[in-house]
Formats: sequence, structure tokens, C-alpha cells
Amino acid sequence: MKTTLLATILLATTSLAIAQETVSVGFVSDTGADNGTAELTATPGGVLIELEISGLPAGQWVAFHAHETGSCDHTTGHDSAGGHFNPTGKTHGFLSADGPHAGDMPNQYVSADGILRAQVYNDRVRLNREKDGILGRALMIHAQPDDYESQPSGGAGKRLACGVIE
Repeated sequence: MKTTLLATILLATTSLAIAQETVSVGFVSDTGADNGTAELTATPGGVLIELEISGLPAGQWVAFHAHETGSCDHTTGHDSAGGHFNPTGKTHGFLSADGPHAGDMPNQYVSADGILRAQVYNDRVRLNREKDGILGRALMIHAQPDDYESQPSGGAGKRLACGVIE
């Protein structure tokens, strides 16, 4: 009886852990329209993010970040998402001596049809709610590329697409 109960508890715990390894995120444009999705997958050393976002500036590079607050209010220009996720107090940018923020990720290229399709790996975050966790935070696409050094956000410009990581 005890063995059966223990096996049931272990199976339930394992099922919960597996169910939380992948999270889907819906994106909202700066006008409030649904404009894409991302799938985040936990790995032993970080998070793999696969995204497809439409309605972006065609044929150009755009910035991609994780932001500190899980709110995507388009009526505020997505300012509700706060600044970049930065649990360790680093300086912004890959080119900064004391950077990057945990939420800093490489620029992404938008194809001629205005759709961004990418796979990005971030080894500075985890898919949980711990100090370095991004559950409850937001993913953001900006109108311009990140210069990887300007403070506090790389001169990335307007926030075009935002998705809450739940």
C-alpha cells in the first residue's frame, strides 16, 4: 500500500514537472492586436525561445528582450512591462564591461514579409519564479536594433510587440 501511494505521488510530481517545462506566450502589438506567439522550453542551463511575430518592420533588425514585469498594456506603449529583466544588477548590453542584463538577447532579423521567426537561447535565465526566473515577466520586440551598450536599454526604440510569460 505504501509503495503504491509513493509511486502515485512520484508519478504526479513528475507529471507536474514535465508539464511546466514548456510555456506558450501570446504577443500583443502596439495597437492591441494579437500578433504572434513564442514557445519557451526549459533546458538544464537556460531557456530556449522559439518565436513567430507578425506586423513588424520588414527587412530590418529589431531588439528582443525579457522585461521585468508581466504586463503588456498597449495603451501605455507597453511601458507597463517595465525595464529589462536584471536580477543581478548588471549594466545593459553585450558590449558593456559589466553586462549584459539577464533579459538582454541578440537582435533578430525581420523578413521581407514583416514576420520574425527565430530561435533564441538565453543561459542567464530560468523558466521558473526564482531570482533568475522569467515566469511572470514579459518578452518584448522593439522597433530598432539594440546597440548593445547604450544605457539603460540599448537605444532600441518603440515597443512593438509584448508577451506575458505565464
